[in-house]
Amino acid sequence: MSKTFTPAEVAKHTAKADDGMYIIIDGSVYDVTNFVDEHPGGAKILKRVAGKDASKQFWKYHNESVLKKYGPKLKIGEVAEKAKL
Repeated sequence: MSKTFTPAEVAKHTAKADDGMYIIIDGSVYDVTNFVDEHPGGAKILKRVAGKDASKQFWKYHNESVLKKYGPKLKIGEVAEKAKL
């Protein structure tokens, strides 16, 4: 089941230990809490964009195949249409 988030709700999820780490990519919300240690670029990169819209940074270094591979496992919802940045 997909949940709807506001950017403010996503912004609360910036720490791995507390409430988890969420990022936004093209209006979709991904929980990267358990992916931090697997990220090929290292945890530092994900921590830098946690709680934010990471679309620009994501597409700079990745292509569609990355979302196809990891998206289904990490996607937890969408940013509310009226709340999109």
